Amino acid sequence: MKITLKKETIVTPLQQIIGAVEKRQTLPVLGNVLLSAHNEILSMTATDTEIELQSRTQATIETEGSITVPARKLLDICRALPDEATIKLELSNNKLKISSGRSKFVLSTLPASDFPLSVDVNDGRDIEIPGHLLSDSVKRTQFSMANQDVRFYLNGLLLEVTNTGLRCVATDGHRLAFSSSPIESTLDEPIRVIIPRKSVLELSRLINADDDVSLRFTQQHLKLHFHEVTLTTKLIDGRFPDYNRVIPVDCDKELILDKDALIHALSRASILSNEKYRGIRMRFENNILSISTNNPDQEEASEELEISYSASPVEIGFNVIYLLEALNRIETENVRLLLKDGNSSCLIMPVDSDEAKYVIMPMRL
Repeated sequence: MKITLKKETIVTPLQQIIGAVEKRQTLPVLGNVLLSAHNEILSMTATDTEIELQSRTQATIETEGSITVPARKLLDICRALPDEATIKLELSNNKLKISSGRSKFVLSTLPASDFPLSVDVNDGRDIEIPGHLLSDSVKRTQFSMANQDVRFYLNGLLLEVTNTGLRCVATDGHRLAFSSSPIESTLDEPIRVIIPRKSVLELSRLINADDDVSLRFTQQHLKLHFHEVTLTTKLIDGRFPDYNRVIPVDCDKELILDKDALIHALSRASILSNEKYRGIRMRFENNILSISTNNPDQEEASEELEISYSASPVEIGFNVIYLLEALNRIETENVRLLLKDGNSSCLIMPVDSDEAKYVIMPMRL
């Protein structure tokens, strides 16, 4: 294998796929990137056997071939070269020689045959979605995914696609994030899959809002293609909770709040909240929202906001981080806060649509 290409044409693709490189490296080859040079195209593939990322770039190929090399070392070397550098890669005696000007590097290799074979997803159900819709839906909800929960089906994102809509839902058992967007598709039956957490984070990082995204669903895998990147991921085999039963429908108290004012007040109060539980108390009474918190060091913080509220008083506790993360995903100037009582979940929404919904369970303080 012998190829020549510009720095920017190899650094960007390597940065796109580096997230799939296995950090624990249970197998040495999983710390490597597979380089395949054919027909003036250099494809770069990384995998941890759960997620596979592949990126393609044009290159001048003198000799075709395939090999695997340490992914992070290759990226660090190429990234450290001057911006306009021309880089030459040459495989010789089972070593990859990298040269640019007077800089020369030699990397160890492992055979391409050692690299895990790509999953066959040739047969599946195909749809295409505008990139901005998928990107927005994922970013509105991904923060509510569980992380290493024993309920494995919570460690991911529910993706539902029908012939009229796209829905993303995530929950860790204490909060839930829901996003819905209208789309047009020719699906004869709805699709409902759970995408693993790592794959969701990579998708959110890589997806370009300006590109359409092609999705292919099989029973156990999802393959997404956008621009020059292909992401293939295993799906979580589990039953996601019925989110319609979690989203409250019996809230009889509704407030319209200035989002930025609420975020600032919560952020200030959170400074003195308990560092472990992050609890804050909110009291709604006589057109005033009182926010208070304290910690084991007997330190206290309180804030007051003028609101329009004349219903019976309500006092309720929340994890302030959950509130802030939900509020920061809402783009409208004002937000709707719907409550029933001090022991029931609250619902936070934009004022002008129901495309995004955030449910937060109360906590005892």
